[in-house]
Amino acid sequence: FITAATFFFFKRLGTKTAWILITIIMALIGPLAIIPRCVLISFSTIQTFFPTTQLILFNATSCLLIFACTYKRSRIIDILGVYLTPVLLLCLVIIIAKGFLSEAVPVNVNDLTSLSAFKFGLIEGYNTMDIFGSFMFSGVILSSIKSKFTLKSEKDFISISFLAGIIGMGALALVYMGICFVSSRYVDILSGVPTERLLSVLTLHLLGPYAGIIVCIAVSLACLTTAISLALVFSEFVSNEVLAGKVPYQKTLCVTLLISFLISTMEFSGIQKFLVPILVVCLPCFILLSVLNLAHKTIGFNMVKLPVLLLFVYSFYTYVY
Repeated sequence: FITAATFFFFKRLGTKTAWILITIIMALIGPLAIIPRCVLISFSTIQTFFPTTQLILFNATSCLLIFACTYKRSRIIDILGVYLTPVLLLCLVIIIAKGFLSEAVPVNVNDLTSLSAFKFGLIEGYNTMDIFGSFMFSGVILSSIKSKFTLKSEKDFISISFLAGIIGMGALALVYMGICFVSSRYVDILSGVPTERLLSVLTLHLLGPYAGIIVCIAVSLACLTTAISLALVFSEFVSNEVLAGKVPYQKTLCVTLLISFLISTMEFSGIQKFLVPILVVCLPCFILLSVLNLAHKTIGFNMVKLPVLLLFVYSFYTYVY
């Protein structure tokens, strides 16, 4: 259902183009980017409190844990998601609340204008790759709505889907805005800290070593839970869609985790070096495609290939030059 929903979104660009984009996106949210990034963020969070932790050993152990949780598609993923997601949200709320209530550290004024700061934040926001996740997992939400609600018409389905999107978008926006505001109050403390360690350093400063380690462990486990889910989804996609069932899921899972482990040895900065150009060039096109698809459904606007192509060329040119 995930693949079908995503294909429906991209199909106006052409059947072959849609499948190529789906495969690339699946690879990026799988072993080429998101899975190793989740492992590395988990490592960086733990290393803040246990500095002697070795990267290779931690990454290998994490991949083995992911394999154990996904080999037979057990319900452990659902169980982890049910418990760890609320815990993660609670931890983030605690960090944000503590940041609001604590006395801010004096901040050195920088020369960024409001427009420059907004542009910088927008480009940096690409690194979250949230739009990729929405492409892949919106199908899960739509399927869940159809199975759990009594829908009398397509209008009911659209209304509930829209409400679910607003709730999800609103919750995510509040978390991001809260973290951004709190981080801005402690920018001197966070200055020079590697990207993957920002949250753990902020947590340590706000909550202290004892409460901080509990929160950081929860965040670390939540990252691994995300990696577990993505490993399962990507391995099933390769086995069922790319290889048409000719290679068992378990074998594609092994290859997925091996690639994830190898990519994770590049460390967070190494992954960002090859990932950032892809995001800067492609994400504006995906955002435009989202707007054009919405316009197509609401007002019958049919043009899509030319605007997306022109924006892709412009994005590529501005990034290179």
